[in-house]
Amino acid sequence: MFENINNYALRCLPFTRQDLEYFDSLLQFKAYPKKTFLLQQGEVCQFEAYILKGCIRTYYIDSAGAEVTLQFAVEDWWVSDITSFHNQTPSHVYIETLEDCEVLILTPETKEKLLSTVPGFERMFRLMVQRNLAQTQERLFRTISTSAVEKYLDFLNRYPAIPQRVAQHYIASYLGFSPEFLSKVRRKLSEQQ
Repeated sequence: MFENINNYALRCLPFTRQDLEYFDSLLQFKAYPKKTFLLQQGEVCQFEAYILKGCIRTYYIDSAGAEVTLQFAVEDWWVSDITSFHNQTPSHVYIETLEDCEVLILTPETKEKLLSTVPGFERMFRLMVQRNLAQTQERLFRTISTSAVEKYLDFLNRYPAIPQRVAQHYIASYLGFSPEFLSKVRRKLSEQQ
């Protein structure tokens, strides 16, 4: 059960077997059925979850009442509301399973124990935050500077497995399109081939 998350950690730093065993001892396994909320708007996020199996979506509801997808997360990814988790403040987002999921969870308390006992994990989590920030900046740049077709093709290139796992209206929401507009983009691409 811990092999994948330990490999994830070892890609960041050469942890000892003892470090990894301590890490594993703090992780809590949870299984959730499809369409389960791990977090709802207004709740305080009490987890950082590593995904062993399944697909999870993070989204918010805009002022017009529309769902806006911020992230899809699949196997070997982490999911959380980092602001709510670290500041222990109410979340602005929903985190929902799109498939049956299995995750390994750190709580604020277990994460603090981990970081104070094995300081090398600070580096792992710092690298995660840096990668997330870089991806967020790239996504912002693509949103501003590319056409709808380019956005969709970039999404397919970056996340080739996700379109087979999630509904098209979620992908449209992630790209900032209406479902109808995404259909037009897809039709245009199929006509070009």
